[in-house]
Parts: sequence; structure tokens; C-alpha cells
Amino acid sequence: MGAHGHHGQNGDGDWMPSAKITRGLWAAVAIWAALALVGLITLWPGAVTDSGYTAGETAEGYVERIDVGPCTGTVESDGMSCRLLTVVLTSGPDAGSRTQIEHFVSETKVRAPQVEDELILTITPTEAGNVYQFADYQRSGAMLLLVALFAVAVLLLGRWRGLGALAGLAISIVVLLAFVLPALLEGTDPVLVALVGASAIAFVSLYLAHGVGPATNVALLSTLAALTITGLLAWLFVGLCNITGLADENAGFLTALGVTVDPRGLLLAGVVLGSLGVLDDVTVTQVSAVGELHRSMPDATFAELYRSALVIGRDHVSSTVNTLFLAYAGAALPLLLLFTTASQPLATTATSEIVAVEIVRALVGSIGIVASVPLATGLAAVLLAPRRKHPVENDSQD
Repeated sequence: MGAHGHHGQNGDGDWMPSAKITRGLWAAVAIWAALALVGLITLWPGAVTDSGYTAGETAEGYVERIDVGPCTGTVESDGMSCRLLTVVLTSGPDAGSRTQIEHFVSETKVRAPQVEDELILTITPTEAGNVYQFADYQRSGAMLLLVALFAVAVLLLGRWRGLGALAGLAISIVVLLAFVLPALLEGTDPVLVALVGASAIAFVSLYLAHGVGPATNVALLSTLAALTITGLLAWLFVGLCNITGLADENAGFLTALGVTVDPRGLLLAGVVLGSLGVLDDVTVTQVSAVGELHRSMPDATFAELYRSALVIGRDHVSSTVNTLFLAYAGAALPLLLLFTTASQPLATTATSEIVAVEIVRALVGSIGIVASVPLATGLAAVLLAPRRKHPVENDSQD
């Protein structure tokens, strides 16, 4: 029968509204799908112009030995100590040879390179040969292990639905890489790109994870409606708060590379895309809740289903909103510590653009989540309430 928590998403007998309602649902889904498809075709990026910037050649290696002593050009009495890393190169033009890299000893608690650490090094060609400098740690192996653990966990719990969820995630990444990012780099309106991209992702991820049927249609339409509300509120309050989008230094880097982008538009696009993942979780949960309530109370009216499911929705919203706020606060934690150290008044800190951006993100996203609960609950209750079944019929179908 499938997992109990998603029984209503399986497209079984409990989700069989009248033919009229079913046609209306599919008509609404088809209209939105057509609009999303037109948007994809119209906004699909051409060849993205190369900025001309290259990150430079890199090589990989591992630390074989570490010696600590005075930095180059100093003596021990100067009190400036450096680590001299002996690195065995494993890739690049000098693979198999050794190079030495000087790494300043800092009093901060930043992690320093250790013996056997795998490093990424930048290469600077000189007349005397290639000069190597520390760029970053090589962490691809650990990250691949984490991805594998994530996939196994999803498959063990979700089984076939977990496989659908992973496929939806993969396609979401493809949409971002093939459509959203190139379209933004091309200078297309970021809000339109985000709405079209989010719609495409919502269609694919929900249908792959939960199957095709009335329940998924309800969750999809509720998600897209709440996403539209979120986008409109973000557009309104980014304007009212006079947010420029220039507080994010990455927007400045893009401009320096010759990429013409609208910083405010990028901010709005980020709010829309960032809200999608939370919204579909809330709507799917609410639709499933209504379905389960209908199974236990097949003769319940619309009002009874709506009120009962809304109790679940309130609990879900209260925890999800707090989760969303803490996620944004956690991302901005170093910044908040900086403002706290500077002893600025709370009002000044909260209204500075770099903090106000995160507050607007959190609050607008939270309002979208709150709106999604009555939308999904009401639409699901409308579908199921008109249908009358006797307990004997339920038992025979189960």
C-alpha cells in the first residue's frame, strides 16, 4: 500500500473526486504548465558571453611534512612564525615532485593544514619555474561520501518514492544549471527567471516524488499559488525598504567581471527559489493530512475536514517558520557577531541593509508558508468533502 504518511499521495481510491472537479484540477495544472513551458522557451538563454576571466591553473597535492620557523624576510625576534609545508604534487605540470609553501601562523582558531591533508594549489608560472600557493583544501572525497550517505538514507526510508525524490532533485539541479543561471547571466529579468524555473522544478519534483494524481495536483497548485504570493511580497518590500542588493559582495564581483545583473532582481530571485523547498513540504503535508482525516472520517463535511487539518497545519507552520528564521540567522551568524562586537544599537543593526535583507527574506518566506497552509487545506477539503462513502465500502476497498 505504501507509506502511511503519504497514503493520500498514492493516487488510490481515497483520492477520487468528482469528474467535474478532476477536470478543473487538470485544467488549472495544464494552464500553469503551458505558461511555464512558454516561459522556458521564451527566456531560454542563448550562448552566454564569456567574461574573459579565468581562475587560473591549479594543482593538487598532499602535505608530507610541516616545519615551523620565522617567516621569509624575518628573524625569530620579530615574532612572525610561519609553517613551511612540504607538499607532494599529485597533479598538474609538476606531478610527482615536491614543493614548499609558506603558511602564516595565525592566533585565530582557523584550522591550519596538517600532515596528510590534501590541498588545492594555485600555479603561478615564472622564469625560474612554477610557484605554488595554498588555495583551499581538497574536500571532494568527503563531500561525495556525504552525498552517498544522503542518497542511501533517502532510499532506505522512501524506497521507490525516495528514488523519485532523488530524481526530482537531480532534475532541479539541471534546471538551475541549464536554465536559471545562464538566463541570469544573460541579463534576463531575474524574477521571471526564478518564477519560471521554480514552476518547472515544482512540476518535476512533486510528480516524481508523489506520483501523478489529484492529491499531487492540489499540492502543486497550492505551492505555486503560495510561491506567487511570496514573490509579490518580496518585490513589494524590497522596494519599500529601499534595498539595493549591493550589500552582497558577490554582486559586486559579478559587476567587476563585466557581468551586467540587477542586484535587486537577484535578491528577489533568491527569495523565490529559496522558498520553494519549504513550501512544497508544507503543502504535501497538509494534503496528506486532509487525505488521512478523510479516510478516518469519510462522511466529514468541508468545514470538519478543514478545521481538523488546520490544527495540524498550525503546528507545522509554527515549527517551520522558526526553522526558516534560524536557518537565515545561522547563515548570517558571523555578520551578527560583527555587529554585536561593534556595540551598535539593535535597531541600527536590524535596519542596516546587510541584515535587513535576511530579515525580509525570513519574514516574506514565512508569510508564504503561512499562506500555503489554508490554500492547500482548503483545496484538498473541497475535493474530498463532496464525496460520500459508507464505512462498509471503505473496508471493502482497503
